[in-house]
Amino acid sequence: MDALIPIPSDETSNDFDFIKKITTVAVSVLVIGLTYFTWQIITGEISLTGPNSLVLEKETDFDSLVQFDDVDNLSGDGVSVCIVDSGLDDTHRDLGGLNLKGWFDFIGGISSPYDDNGHGTMMAGILVADGGLTGIARDIDLYVAKALAGNGSGDDSTVAEAIDWCISSGVNIISLSLGGATSGAAIIFGDAVEDAVDSAYDAGIVVVAAAGNDGEDDDGDVASPGTVDTVICVGGVDASGNLWSGSSVGDNNGRVWPILLPRNSPDEKPEVVAPGHNVPVIIPGDSWGLSSGTSAATVYVTGAVALLFDAHPDLIEGGTNMLDNLKQWIADSSQKRNGQDNHDDYYGYGLLQIKDLIATSQA
Repeated sequence: MDALIPIPSDETSNDFDFIKKITTVAVSVLVIGLTYFTWQIITGEISLTGPNSLVLEKETDFDSLVQFDDVDNLSGDGVSVCIVDSGLDDTHRDLGGLNLKGWFDFIGGISSPYDDNGHGTMMAGILVADGGLTGIARDIDLYVAKALAGNGSGDDSTVAEAIDWCISSGVNIISLSLGGATSGAAIIFGDAVEDAVDSAYDAGIVVVAAAGNDGEDDDGDVASPGTVDTVICVGGVDASGNLWSGSSVGDNNGRVWPILLPRNSPDEKPEVVAPGHNVPVIIPGDSWGLSSGTSAATVYVTGAVALLFDAHPDLIEGGTNMLDNLKQWIADSSQKRNGQDNHDDYYGYGLLQIKDLIATSQA
C-alpha cells in the first residue's frame, strides 16, 4: 500500500498543522489518517507548570456549554472506552490516576504505552485527565490501540484491525478521532474500516467518529467512518456554541458519484456538534495547551455516552436496540441553533447537552 503523503502546511509557524490528504489506492481501499484533522497547538498558550488562566477559562466555558457542570457527580465509573489513535503518553501528570486496562501497538509492536505524535494523548486527556484539567469521564476503564504512526498516518487495514481489537476487548464505546474520504466504490466492494464499525454495532458497542476538518475546502461529506449510519458523527463548535469554521459538512441528499445514498433521521450527518475550537488539552511532556478539530469534539461525545452509561448501567447491555435509541436520544436532547428546526448539514441535530441526554434516555 502506498504511504500517505502529507501536504505542506500553510498555517503559521505558531501552529503544528498535521494535514493529510486522502489517496484511494484501490477501489476497495481507504487510507485513514489524521485527515485534515488539524490540531492547532497555540504555542503562546502552552504551559509546562500547569494549565494557564486561558486554558482553565476555556475548560470552564466548555463544561458549561455542554452541561458537564450539571452532571459532575458522574465520572464514567464502570464504563470501558477504547481509543484508536497515535498512542498514549501515560507519564503525563494529569494521567496519574489513569485506569489503563488495555494497550496494543499495531504500528511498532511495543508493549508499553507511548505516543510519538501527541494526538492520542491529547484526545485521552479530554476524556480522562484528572489534575490540572478534568476529563469528561475520568474514571472509565481505558483501552488504547495505537494504529497511527508518528506522522499521523495510517491505513485502513491497520485501523480496522485496531477496531476489531477493541471489540474483542469487550469495551462499551469506541472513540475514533480520525477518518478519511471514502470512494464511491466502497459501497459496492466494501471497506475494511466501515466493516469493522459495523461489527462493533452488531456487538452492541457505541462508535463515535469525527466529522472531519475540511471547512471551506469541504469535499462534500463528512469523513469515513463517520459516514456509516450506525456511527455517531461529530462536528465542532467554539466556546460560544457557534459552528467552528473547520467543521465538515454532511451530504444527506445522496449523489450519483461518488455513490452516496440519501440519509434519514436520526442518521443524518453529522449527528451532533461539541467543543472543537481552542479545546483545553494535555500535551506529551507534562504540558497543557489548546487544540482545535472535530477530533476533540468526538471525545466530548464519547465522554457524554460514558456518563450516560454510568447513570444508567442497564443501557450497556441493550444491544443494537439501545444503539438505535441512542441516536434518537442525541437528536432529541441536543440544543438547536437559532432558526434551526430539524437537522442541519453543518450543526447536526444540535449541540451536545449531557444532562438533557441522560434525562431523555429515561423519558
